[in-house]
Amino acid sequence: MMATAAAADDSSERAYDAVGRGEARPLAEILDQVGAELGGEVVGVEFEREDRGYVYELKVITRDGRLQEVYVDARTGRILSREDD
Repeated sequence: MMATAAAADDSSERAYDAVGRGEARPLAEILDQVGAELGGEVVGVEFEREDRGYVYELKVITRDGRLQEVYVDARTGRILSREDD
């Protein structure tokens, strides 16, 4: 449990720093933009650096009960991919 909390804190700190540098948009803005496209409820968020830049990884419970990971470009808010978890 402690490792999960530490990972979440680290992810939040990285996101805060990236937003401050203009390399990402705040999560609230991203969720406002893509919320209708997600097709369910966000139950978890991670912030990651990938080759293409920063990405929000959203854990979504779909309306039919499946768990999906939805990857969203943190700068543009464009959904990059989604996969069943």
